[in-house]
Amino acid sequence: MMLENKLNITDQIELAKVEEKISKQKAKQLFDSGDIAKVNIGTFKGLAFIHHYLFDDIYDFAGKIREVNMAKNDFRFAPLMYLETSLKHIDAMPQCSFDQIIEKYVEMNIAHPFREGNGRSTRIWLDLILKKEVQQVIDWNQVDKEDYLSAMQRSPVKDLEIKVLLKQALTDRVNDRALFIKGIDVSYFYEGYSEFKTEEL
Repeated sequence: MMLENKLNITDQIELAKVEEKISKQKAKQLFDSGDIAKVNIGTFKGLAFIHHYLFDDIYDFAGKIREVNMAKNDFRFAPLMYLETSLKHIDAMPQCSFDQIIEKYVEMNIAHPFREGNGRSTRIWLDLILKKEVQQVIDWNQVDKEDYLSAMQRSPVKDLEIKVLLKQALTDRVNDRALFIKGIDVSYFYEGYSEFKTEEL
């Protein structure tokens, strides 16, 4: 289904390209401008700030809770009627240890609060929690796409796999710009976007 957008693009392939280009530019700006320090860490409010920052030039729904039920393959994300309650629950979840942080991340993925761009926003959100609480971030370049996607697919039932996968990719290079920029490229690659290199935009 074609998403309504502020640019009035009606071609799906063109929209995907433009969305990738603009939102990658915004992700780079988020880091370089220091605006990333404004994120309310570990909360839905913080995630909505990231999502709005990345996608506001493209979609009216940037940073806003979705108004439709959503599913991917056979999995249904949090039903609309429970979504706000679910987000309050996630806000209240502890985030003191690596395991707790990943459990919170898995729950936010199940909530899938936005119409589009959930994974890309939530991976930045996850790294910010890790940076604050355990002084580490994930080197996404070390996380294989297929391994990640299958572990995330199974995570609502059993989160051990995603914990093991992400734990072995932890690094203490928490303020490394090159690592952040490369991480954006990998994060987009997981979702099928690989037309542009963030550094070159």
